[in-house]
Amino acid sequence: MEIIRKHIEYITIIFIFQFIVFNVTSAQEIDFYRQLSDSALILTKQHVVYDPGYFSIDYPNGDVPEGKGVCTDVIIRAYRMFGIDLQKEVHEDMKAHFELYPNNWGLSKPDKNIDHRRVPNLMVFFRRHGQELPVTRDAQDYLPGDIVCWNLGGGITHIGFVVNQQSADDKRPLIVHNIGGGQVLADCLFDYEIIGHYRYKK
Repeated sequence: MEIIRKHIEYITIIFIFQFIVFNVTSAQEIDFYRQLSDSALILTKQHVVYDPGYFSIDYPNGDVPEGKGVCTDVIIRAYRMFGIDLQKEVHEDMKAHFELYPNNWGLSKPDKNIDHRRVPNLMVFFRRHGQELPVTRDAQDYLPGDIVCWNLGGGITHIGFVVNQQSADDKRPLIVHNIGGGQVLADCLFDYEIIGHYRYKK
């Protein structure tokens, strides 16, 4: 009986420890994504002109010229505030697994200047290294820090951040994105066809 009692006590201690670790980890995860949401909102204070041009940039931690950018640069710049360099992460994954990424641009090898700035590549990267979440029409499924990708039609894809602010009718979370008018806050979650929904934390 004493052995059984000690065994039960041991299992109880392990369960309590796992419960505490799980809850601490969950709280840290939630806090990270909320901070990521805040970082995206900070980007809306910067004046950025939409510029889809090709730029030769530093590696790692390269960025297009200040005051320029596209939708993917919103994602890249927000993560960089946390020391996460998507240029490097995507480039290294593409070097190792080039065949898993879209071949939409006729390239025979990765290009560190542009690969991370293409939505289809980010979709593959987030699917491989983050959490791929359900695509639904339920606004409650989209939480601050989530990444959403859309099909705009005509082969054009788009990407943005879900942030911790609500639409005027309080029914949808707002999005920080750059669809041509700079890095802005908008009520556009369901304006286009959603083709991807992710969370990523390195």
